[in-house]
Amino acid sequence: MFGPAAGHVAVRKVLPAVLVLADGSVFGGISVGAAGMSSGEAVFNTAMTGYQEVVTDPSYARQLVVLTQPHVGNTGCTDEDDESTGVAAAGLIVRDVPGRASNWRSKFNLPNWLRARGVIAIADVDTRKLTRRLRERGSQGGALWAGASEKDAPDLDAVLAFARSFPGLSGVDLAKGVSTRSPYVWREGSLDVAGAANARAEPKHHVVAYDFGVKRTILRRLVDQGCRVTVVPAGTSASDVMALAPDGVLLSNGPGDPSACGSAIAAVRALVDARIPTFGVCLGHQLLALAIGGRTLKMKFGHHGTNHPVQDLDTGRVMLTSQNHGFAVDEATLPARVRVTHRSLFDGSNQGIALRDAPAFGFQGHPEAAPGPHDLAPLFDRFVALMGAR
Repeated sequence: MFGPAAGHVAVRKVLPAVLVLADGSVFGGISVGAAGMSSGEAVFNTAMTGYQEVVTDPSYARQLVVLTQPHVGNTGCTDEDDESTGVAAAGLIVRDVPGRASNWRSKFNLPNWLRARGVIAIADVDTRKLTRRLRERGSQGGALWAGASEKDAPDLDAVLAFARSFPGLSGVDLAKGVSTRSPYVWREGSLDVAGAANARAEPKHHVVAYDFGVKRTILRRLVDQGCRVTVVPAGTSASDVMALAPDGVLLSNGPGDPSACGSAIAAVRALVDARIPTFGVCLGHQLLALAIGGRTLKMKFGHHGTNHPVQDLDTGRVMLTSQNHGFAVDEATLPARVRVTHRSLFDGSNQGIALRDAPAFGFQGHPEAAPGPHDLAPLFDRFVALMGAR
């Protein structure tokens, strides 16, 4: 079915937009989102789909996302695919937005969805050239400007100054900014339709999930595994978590520099010392490494996409993974109590660790995503097994 709700883009005036990088590069285009100006770290994502999930993933806070897939918006948008309660990305840069969205689930076309949420976005950009620029020079600050009328024109000097004023992500704890303000219980599984709970057996394990920017799909996977899930704010102390009597703790994904999350690192260290089964995902993986004495480093342009090959060093098996991180664990700094379990086949960077003396492990990619589509499901099985053994 086609119609306004299914994805027709109404005839609109062509509004100007421009992206300016801190190195002075200028990319002109047209606005396909809200009017205004936004700054952030410009990064590229190689996924072929999932644009709505990307924009609502809290891990993209303060980032301007360049999608290398040339056609974005083909399948429209629907509320059920949001990964959080709001929009996280600072802006969206694409090559082309089709005039019609074609999918039976579509409720909104992408431009209207972006405007309704105040997201500044630009199309008609040479994203191949832009991606090469970011690969060669690294992710960098940028500013995205979009006009409110056809007659608007950007002040390029002002936009460049705004881009160069972006302080970067190093040394910044963004997790507390995107985290929930109060604890809540999550009950929805991945098989639920429009939030309606399916009949399930009584949960076997109680998981406390730290919200450093947690994606809803991660919480759904835990429910699918027979877990009762309590989500807590990023700044929750270890003693408050242990007071909830968890069988296990999940350290979620999230944005920013992991080394800046001092209170979270201290809490993770205490939970590991208490031998509570712990599973770190993405930022949570990095926090686990920091808690036991390792270090992290800023990557040149990070890993962002759904086609990243990762090898399980125990089995030799290669898995397709979803990635979204600009920092990585520095393997050379890991203590002897850590065993490296996974490695990226793109650049050899660390993708997984496990402790030899405690029931804790971490994985850099996103095991809830499905590029494989089920390559990483055993990680959730492993977490459940640790809780069962305890």
